[in-house]
Amino acid sequence: MTPALAELRDCYLRAQLAGDRREAVRLLLEDGLGAGVRIDDLQVHVIRAAQNEIGRLWQLNRVSIAQEHMATAISHLSLAALFERATPKAPLGKSVLLACVEGEMHELPARLVADALELEGFDVCYLGANVPTDNLVTAVHEGHPDLIGLSVTMSFNLPALRSAVAGVREVSDRPIFIGGHATRWSPSLAGELGVTQAGDSASELVASARRLVGVEP
Repeated sequence: MTPALAELRDCYLRAQLAGDRREAVRLLLEDGLGAGVRIDDLQVHVIRAAQNEIGRLWQLNRVSIAQEHMATAISHLSLAALFERATPKAPLGKSVLLACVEGEMHELPARLVADALELEGFDVCYLGANVPTDNLVTAVHEGHPDLIGLSVTMSFNLPALRSAVAGVREVSDRPIFIGGHATRWSPSLAGELGVTQAGDSASELVASARRLVGVEP
């Protein structure tokens, strides 16, 4: 991360903690895009990095759940503002279905992935937070996506991830990738489930998605 991006992240974080939605969006659009910063860098090095810091502060009991929710709502608004101004690449002719597993309410990481893949030319069906496993399986069965992505942040939702993978396997043989903090705490999980671990950066994730669906970079 460059010093300029680090400063922008810190300013954005202060706007989040102050509950200043307009300032948070202004920082991204004027000080970010207006200064020539790429959208993927703003997504990863400003919004995601600030959210990671919010999570750390919450673990240290320095911000409340209400403050964490407020900050996350601002990041959703900010992502929407960036997405609206982005120009997607040419369609790849490949579809991706993304969802947070049953019980998982932390959807911002999956939202970041959905935006990154759609801007790279994938046809993205994003189901959001807390998708019941039976509904997920139905969506996969009816939609026939080329790739399925599952997100889990909290470790107590890992059983739901296992159930989701098993359910999807009953109706589809398409590749599955998983992501979220909980998957990083269980490094052997991807191998156990026979799926692919998502990359930490947008570029790694897009490259993995392309590889999984057989699209050359």
